[in-house]
Amino acid sequence: MIFCVEDDTGIRELVVYTLQNTGLEARGFADGAALFEALRMEKPQLILLDIMLPGEDGISILRQLRAAPETAKLPVILVTAKNTEYDKVIGLDSGADDYIAKPFGMMELVARIRAVLRRTQGETQEQEESHLLVAGSICVDERAHSVYVGENEVQLTLKEYQLLCLLMKNRGAVLTRDVLLENIWGYGNESETRTVDVHIRTLRQKLGTGGSMIETVRGVGYRMGDHG
Repeated sequence: MIFCVEDDTGIRELVVYTLQNTGLEARGFADGAALFEALRMEKPQLILLDIMLPGEDGISILRQLRAAPETAKLPVILVTAKNTEYDKVIGLDSGADDYIAKPFGMMELVARIRAVLRRTQGETQEQEESHLLVAGSICVDERAHSVYVGENEVQLTLKEYQLLCLLMKNRGAVLTRDVLLENIWGYGNESETRTVDVHIRTLRQKLGTGGSMIETVRGVGYRMGDHG
């Protein structure tokens, strides 16, 4: 959903009509008050915001959006008849994601909207992917606390899960049994290193084909290998 804030009825209706005919949902608003009322009910993907508005201007509205946690990262493209370098700098410094000056072609506007959406949605995807740990066929989603080998979900105990995450976050590095004990069980004791060995063995069994990723470094400890 795209929200278009534009006081000129003709321009607003044309923008909404164009967006709807290019596969984007859109709603139009004549001023900031109508926009904020709508935002209480629905959060759009992006806001097209005219600077020259009756009452509160677009720059002031943009600053309010950026100051509120629920709309701070909402993509905003400023739309205005002004086209000076000063206005552009003020708009971008206030937190706008892009700036387009009137008169503009409708297809240019659509292209700019899609470009901002790709960029901002890409950032969101990167944030989502930052929760994933991947090694060969093993994928751990730390946020969902789930483990997959290929397409199959694997059920692990808490200690097995913590052990796997620690190895994956330190992929390629050898972790001694004492280090593993200290990080997972909260203590390091040479007489208890068998605890690590037992958990590694059951972890490998549960990971099936992915178990070979966990390599034994004889006399030292374990590491998550680089081969799939």
